[in-house]
Amino acid sequence: MAEKQFKTTIGGQALIEGILMRGPEKQCIVVRGPEGLVIKEEELKLIKDRYPILGLPFLRGSVTFLDSMVKGVKALMFSADYFPEEAGVEEPSKFEQWLDKKLGNEKMEKAVIGFSVALAVCFSIGLFMLLPTFLASFVEKVTDSVLVRNLADAALRIAIFMTYMIAVSRMKDIRRTFSYHGAEHKTIFCYEKGLELTVDNVRMQSKHHPRCGTSFLLIVIIVAILINTAIFALFPVDNVFLRMLVQLLLLPLVVGITYEFNRYVGGHDNPVTNFLAKPGLWMQNFTTFEPDDSMMEVAIEALKRVIPAEEGKDRW
Repeated sequence: MAEKQFKTTIGGQALIEGILMRGPEKQCIVVRGPEGLVIKEEELKLIKDRYPILGLPFLRGSVTFLDSMVKGVKALMFSADYFPEEAGVEEPSKFEQWLDKKLGNEKMEKAVIGFSVALAVCFSIGLFMLLPTFLASFVEKVTDSVLVRNLADAALRIAIFMTYMIAVSRMKDIRRTFSYHGAEHKTIFCYEKGLELTVDNVRMQSKHHPRCGTSFLLIVIIVAILINTAIFALFPVDNVFLRMLVQLLLLPLVVGITYEFNRYVGGHDNPVTNFLAKPGLWMQNFTTFEPDDSMMEVAIEALKRVIPAEEGKDRW
């Protein structure tokens, strides 16, 4: 018999032929390699445990986001090691061999992870925030209206984000990864409903989950639009590059507000929060697909290994 439904803090991330699940005490990576499941468990070390101030509301958003990015890139690199390589893969370049010799494997890995996170953050900020602002500045050639410029900026942000997500979702390899994303959501729903973690029970669950990274990214864009529109309406800035700088300075606030918003919406179930969650859930139509049984098996294995021994410790 199923227990009363609750909301868990356990979350996950789709990998290359695998899933990362993170609980309150540890995280687990499960990858379906050529010879079966490959499992890696790690105790969680959170920066807010060493610096409690970073766990305060509105500060914890940016810290948690960057921490998730770093751990996510590490997990992706781990899963990529078990992804079948195509024939004719070239030998490491001389530059790669030099880096490996000078830095060593561990330092090399940290350097690659740091570069990957920095590149991903810069790409996201540049594509979804700075580029729309730059393009919207061209409306000044036909009108001096700050309102029109802000509306153009907002419309371009949404359009670029939507175009990017739809285009990515149509890529064959990414689509398979997004199916693992669906398996992650379904398994967490099954666990939250108190059902036994079996493929049959997981299969019946929804692939759309309100506490999802896709929802977070969409809300970041929406919050940024609202804050930037308000700031530039009250304090008009004519120089486009100065507007970009202001947006960068406001980004930690945007991420902090978004994180608290998602925590509240994800932790409450009422008509208001259900309405607020709808844009993020709709966006998941492009980032979560129905998984097959083997994917659900991977998600179940990963989730089981991060459930805390103390009942209720992962309660939202």
